[in-house]
Amino acid sequence: MAQIGSISNPYLYETLKMMVGQAIVVQTEKNIQQGILLSILPDHIILEISRTPFFIQLEEIVWVTLETTKK
Repeated sequence: MAQIGSISNPYLYETLKMMVGQAIVVQTEKNIQQGILLSILPDHIILEISRTPFFIQLEEIVWVTLETTKK
């Protein structure tokens, strides 16, 4: 378990900081979520999906990318 104030994955944390406010796709250990990244904290992110905030632990994230829409 991470200590208070420590970041479990500093590389992921720094990458996600650059994506705040953008539409992203996140794969967790259980599923894939698409939404707007509202905030990044040392141990979790807040992802808005259909105007509902979802809290996702950084330790559960497998990969993340910007959302792209095909035309």
